[in-house]
Amino acid sequence: MTLLSVNLNAVAQLRNRRDLPWPSVVGMARVVLDAGASGITIHPRPDERHIRRSDVFDLATLLREEYPEAEFNIEGYPSDDFFDLIEAVNPAQVTLVPDDPAQATSDHGWDFAGNGNFLTSVVQRLKAPNRRISLFSDPDAGAAGASAAKATGADRIELYTGPYGGCYDDAERAAVELAALADTAKAAHAVGLGVNAGHDLTLANLPAFQAAVPGVEEASIGHGLTADALLMGFAEAVRQYRAVLDN
Repeated sequence: MTLLSVNLNAVAQLRNRRDLPWPSVVGMARVVLDAGASGITIHPRPDERHIRRSDVFDLATLLREEYPEAEFNIEGYPSDDFFDLIEAVNPAQVTLVPDDPAQATSDHGWDFAGNGNFLTSVVQRLKAPNRRISLFSDPDAGAAGASAAKATGADRIELYTGPYGGCYDDAERAAVELAALADTAKAAHAVGLGVNAGHDLTLANLPAFQAAVPGVEEASIGHGLTADALLMGFAEAVRQYRAVLDN
């Protein structure tokens, strides 16, 4: 079974269109957790264009006080500010991404070999009891990438599924992307890394992904789930994504 972590960045981005407190990021976290999500994912960026620093602390308090079994996954580039935030909040999982601050969204994984020394030092700094470290991975990282990722001391990789998600109208290309994802996941498992996945996963493309890439421990889903929630509500969207992931 693959656990569902709901990314709330899109909720925060909608809220930030006005100087008003709604939609509430904390309130929506309650909704999705009550509906069966296993955790919450956020990716705070320096310009606070969606998740704000205050959201990070508010969500940490919510999970600690009301949902102690739920996991808090914080994504980000390992800057000094990010280090300080992680130490202050102590999430269950840290997902490191090689984002430039100006990027609209994550669009590539780490060069595990080229950034190996840097990532090793970052992982050592962030490792703590009851905190796992995951590294964002290109879908075609393969065996060499998996071995280099393992050498950093990380616990998991997160497969970047954006290219697969972009194949919604091209079944032939989707099959190629799935094969690359499956190879990288298999290589990661072979060296003892756990595997997460995220980016542009939807109710339409999740079943094929689940069939082709077994053993994914957690899927972090935000944009697709939020789009579906506009039609069916967040609680029902979570239930439907859970139904797919549970199979």
